[in-house]
Amino acid sequence: MGLEQGRADSPADDVRSSGDAVPDVPLRVIARDWGRIGVTGFGGPPAHIALLRRLCVTNRGWIPASEFEDAIAACNLLPGPASTQLAIWCGYRLRGRAGAVVAGLCFICPGLVMILALAALFLAAHPPTWVLGAAAGAGAAVPAVAVHAAWGLAPASWKRIQDPKQPGRHAPRAARVRWIVYALIGGAAAATIGPYLVLILIACGVVEIGVRIRPGAAGNPVSPKAALPLALPAAAATGGLAALTWTAFKVGALSYGGGFVIIPLMQHDAVSAYHWMTGAQFLDAVALGQITPGPVVLTTGVVGYAAAGIGGGLLAVAVAFSPSFAFILLGGRHFDRLRRNQPVQAFLTGAGPTVIGAIAGSAIPLARALSHDWQYLLLAAAALWLFVARRGVVSTLLLAAVCGVIAALAGAPVS
Repeated sequence: MGLEQGRADSPADDVRSSGDAVPDVPLRVIARDWGRIGVTGFGGPPAHIALLRRLCVTNRGWIPASEFEDAIAACNLLPGPASTQLAIWCGYRLRGRAGAVVAGLCFICPGLVMILALAALFLAAHPPTWVLGAAAGAGAAVPAVAVHAAWGLAPASWKRIQDPKQPGRHAPRAARVRWIVYALIGGAAAATIGPYLVLILIACGVVEIGVRIRPGAAGNPVSPKAALPLALPAAAATGGLAALTWTAFKVGALSYGGGFVIIPLMQHDAVSAYHWMTGAQFLDAVALGQITPGPVVLTTGVVGYAAAGIGGGLLAVAVAFSPSFAFILLGGRHFDRLRRNQPVQAFLTGAGPTVIGAIAGSAIPLARALSHDWQYLLLAAAALWLFVARRGVVSTLLLAAVCGVIAALAGAPVS
């Protein structure tokens, strides 16, 4: 590929400090390889991270393994889609800001094209019966998928809050009690007061900072700057494109803990507050975000399409992903400092279980959105497939969609 593995950094390079080796990877190679991941990246963040590691570390040797692992950890400290941020960072590491933009766009755009095409099909005024059946079937499985996502995130968060390496004084029993309280608060908020969930997430993170870090302690300054961008202010939107922009911004800049937190963050706005889509259509949007390649946050494109057509879908996706680009372009060189920042670590220790509770709690309104008895039977089957058979999310949704098509063609109600 004409790579020069040992080229030294130039003083003008905006990626690394002088003396670090940076491979000379052409932008066309980044576009090709990141575009390939964008097309084949089914399975969510674990699959994306594995593909990026195989490309950048194992096959090409562009990035040292230890540096790649550090980047994963740093991206997990940021709000928004961590695997997307990792894809952008890898491009940034190889070719600076231009590489970051090319890598991010080529990673996101294949899934964006696919999900907008599917949104046009599923949200059409008079879709074919089989499409309605596929939507009703896949949507019926979504509450189980949400609970499964929360279940998968819980062990690491439970371990984190008791980790003696985390900042502050540690009383394991008290830490476990706080974890449970945070999770219950998040679940209750997602099930009842959806529009205020962001404030709940921030509040629980701030409480954990107060518990763990004494104000004024040496080496632990607690200042507003320490938690940025983790404490961005909330703003109210009055409707129209402003409301869509705010909803997408919450997903991109104020979501902690993985892609599924977008469900409680968007559901109230999309269904109850602004009536862009019905509850059943929102279930379809979540399902489409899972079965298409690329980041789950592309679900915002379906919501945007329902609100304002293709333009709304593109606007929502642009707003949702802009913070991820900004975090890497403006702060990529400070990843080491971010990981060592104790207020940030404490904030995420508190926000993490709140997010997990919110994801699980979102299953309640999602299940209430189901309209037909056969969908509840399919929901139960999906739960068994995920938790007992231990199968994957994509296969669950695809099989549920097939069952929905069969039910629709057999004459079961689907709308």
